[in-house]
Amino acid sequence: QVHVVESGGGLVQPGGALRLSCTASGILAGYVAIGWFRQAPGRARELVASIRTNDGRTYYAEFVQGRFTVARDNARNTVYLQMNKVEPHDTARYTCAAATFTEPPSDFVSAYLYDYWGQGTQVTVSS
Repeated sequence: QVHVVESGGGLVQPGGALRLSCTASGILAGYVAIGWFRQAPGRARELVASIRTNDGRTYYAEFVQGRFTVARDNARNTVYLQMNKVEPHDTARYTCAAATFTEPPSDFVSAYLYDYWGQGTQVTVSS
């Protein structure tokens, strides 16, 4: 059984930094992509960043490019989202999800590819 668990959310001041962690366990084989999504009240869920864990290839949404970094530690089955220079509009519930493939995926952006979702962690950017 696959489990996806996030941690690291909290309250941070504008301009500050926060690191989220996502640990996925129970994925026995294949190629894996981890995506970080967020959803603010009244807004649609959106992909923030994603990473192919076999080779580290990444994708970033335009609104976080240059501020957020996604990285993996395969030995710990963990993917991190380093959030720098956060802004109030980054306030949202951040959820990570895992997608599995039989070959390295060319598309690891589309939300429908992600089968296993965590419960999310709240990030609030406020002074």
